[in-house]
Amino acid sequence: MIDRRTYKPVPYYILTYLITYALWFTGAYMSHREWGDGPHMILMLAGLIVPFVLSLVFIFASGKPVLKRLFFNRLVNIHLIAPETFPFIFLIMPLSVLLSIVLSLPFGGTISQFHFAEGFSFSAGFVPVVLLLFLASTFEELGWRGYAFDSLESKHTFFTASVIFGMVWSFWHFPLLFVKGSYQYEIFHQNPLYALNFFVSIIPLGVIISWVCIKNGKSILAAVLFHFIINMSQEVSAISPATKCIQTGVLTMIAVALIMVDRELFFSRKHFVPKRSQLRSTE
Repeated sequence: MIDRRTYKPVPYYILTYLITYALWFTGAYMSHREWGDGPHMILMLAGLIVPFVLSLVFIFASGKPVLKRLFFNRLVNIHLIAPETFPFIFLIMPLSVLLSIVLSLPFGGTISQFHFAEGFSFSAGFVPVVLLLFLASTFEELGWRGYAFDSLESKHTFFTASVIFGMVWSFWHFPLLFVKGSYQYEIFHQNPLYALNFFVSIIPLGVIISWVCIKNGKSILAAVLFHFIINMSQEVSAISPATKCIQTGVLTMIAVALIMVDRELFFSRKHFVPKRSQLRSTE
């Protein structure tokens, strides 16, 4: 078992917030100036990779070779991914969108939400939106699953770590409310409650992604894939911001169901012990 003192969650998250916020609030300011899309998008992309860069820094600064092996193995070892989880990875988010649309119909939701979206719900300057969604999925999970989540799990049960992570991950997005053209900026100016819903929805999503990751041997690739499907599911359909509030309830119920079905996982500390298969060399 890795010594709990190996991980430094408090310094990690403090630095992640400080550096990301500095970059993103500066980018937010620049997004409202007449300087074009380039300067502020560079800062937004720089902030996006902060969790990953800091994960590498903390892993290498720990002086623990096992952390390096675990990170590399989780990144490249496709054998960690369990094929039986594929239906959940690929279908749970699209199905949650469809179910939420159905539930919205008695409350004034329209059938047109079942159609494909005509365009994306936000702009990303010179960066294609699909590429930005992929980069967000990749670099966030490289950081979150490379070090950040394990640092919480080293101190808490899987349930507590998942909830704390969901809240930390949610508020990490806060500066995006002020970035002109961002998804968070757009929905905030439609209705502040829609923006509040975005932040609330991330908490059950944090639990669900953490569950998917651990069910796949803590594979970073599995987390990236699921995160990307989450992002695309929200953009491909014409689901309305109001219906996304209903979807938050659906996602919360999914998270609760996972916790109830997998109580031993969520409330035990045994899962923190690395399996031998996770430590074997991938060279």
